[in-house]
Amino acid sequence: MDSNFNSSTLLLLITTMIIIIIFSLNFLNQKKKKKLPPSPPAFPIIGHLHLLKGQLHRDLQALSGKYGPIMYLKFGCRPTLVISSPSIAEECLTKNDIILANRPNFLFSKHFAYNSSTIGSAPYGDHWRNLRRISTIHIFSSLSVHNSSGIWTEEIRLNVQKLGKKSNSDTEIWKEVDLSCLLQDIVRDVIMRMVCGNRWPPEADMFKIFSSLMNICDYIPILGWIGFGGIEKKIKKLQAKRDKFLQDLVDEGRRNRESFSKMDEQKRKTIVQVLLSLQEAEPEFYSDNVVKAMILTMFSAGTDTSTLTMQWAMSLLLNYPEVLEKARNEIDKQIGQERLLEDSDFAKLPYLRCIINETLRLFPVAPLLVPHFSSKECTINGYKISRDTTIMINAWAIHRDPKVWEDPLKFKPERFEEIDEGFRFIPFGKGRRSCPGNTMTLRFVALALGTFIQCFEWKRLGREMVDLEEKSGLTMHKVKPLVALYRPRPSMINFVP
Repeated sequence: MDSNFNSSTLLLLITTMIIIIIFSLNFLNQKKKKKLPPSPPAFPIIGHLHLLKGQLHRDLQALSGKYGPIMYLKFGCRPTLVISSPSIAEECLTKNDIILANRPNFLFSKHFAYNSSTIGSAPYGDHWRNLRRISTIHIFSSLSVHNSSGIWTEEIRLNVQKLGKKSNSDTEIWKEVDLSCLLQDIVRDVIMRMVCGNRWPPEADMFKIFSSLMNICDYIPILGWIGFGGIEKKIKKLQAKRDKFLQDLVDEGRRNRESFSKMDEQKRKTIVQVLLSLQEAEPEFYSDNVVKAMILTMFSAGTDTSTLTMQWAMSLLLNYPEVLEKARNEIDKQIGQERLLEDSDFAKLPYLRCIINETLRLFPVAPLLVPHFSSKECTINGYKISRDTTIMINAWAIHRDPKVWEDPLKFKPERFEEIDEGFRFIPFGKGRRSCPGNTMTLRFVALALGTFIQCFEWKRLGREMVDLEEKSGLTMHKVKPLVALYRPRPSMINFVP
């Protein structure tokens, strides 16, 4: 071995030992300074990362079962609090709502979210408040949702007709359909039409939401410094492509504005055009990056939330045909068979709403919500929690806690007919950082599910139950795609030519 290699190896060993010593002393000092929540034994440097072996929400639920509903973990250099109790979650999101209104700064939010400037990743402050105001007033307001419902209705009915044509309108023959792909395509086309008036192009697939919370370089920074796995380089390369696509949308929208006529009112209502109008009025705030960040949020979060909720709902309905039949009977009774379901009918279908809520209880799209981050020291459940602590609220574990839910693993929509949900049901979070698009999501999902239930009969491919295994990650995807059998209902044949 040459001298250069020996010097580099020795330097790496010395650096590693120094980090271990600093980490150990810091951890011991923390233990001495304050009483922390219960915690499993930790290793130097990696902390408790070795305990995470599979699906993160399940791993954390298992640890909470042993160490309690509030648990202190060290993910590498990041102190993390895991909450698995409705009452403690309420304390975090009410009493400490402002203190915990920040987001941890991850590598992916730095690059993919324009230096953490999207509404989901931005730290709490003036910029975030402006983004929240924009989304509340201009994207998710009652008027905006009402205007967008026409797009949902068109796309849903178009796909109903496609299914009808595929079946040749035969009410006797069962046809196979990949519901995972179908539902994903519907949502993507709806989102893209809301954003810019066009349908989802193949190149937009690069906006799939990142599936993991556990990028190792976020927790052991030295790995990032040495370019471990080329992770950051790959992120930057992909972001360059994403940014070009978004910028092209903005530039096209800007060119289109010059040729708009009074007949183009619908085009003026797209999200790109609304944001460009705001940019003209306040160019100092509405930079192109702010516009792109708002569009990015619709692509990354909006598509997954609706798609996954519908996939899980249909999976459960296929496994519980009696629930499917009850939902269809409600639609027939309240809407009849002389017309198709409308967005305005949602209030007439409480059982359909119960099905959606029960789906979100069992399979919340974001099982750990989006992590919070403490801006200063605070008290949670009697424990002093340091500044810069990541807070993970395990909604999946809370939703399945036998202490707060009767038969928690059973699909039972009736439980939501008369219930004070409180903080034991938090699929969209609570407090000031809750999801601003939850109302739009619920209405769109209800219209899509209700229309498919109204127009078609559904059943599983065989006797086996639909597989309900979920992947680990930021959002809860199914491991196996959902494939089902369908045929048009005789009474609805005029609507599915």
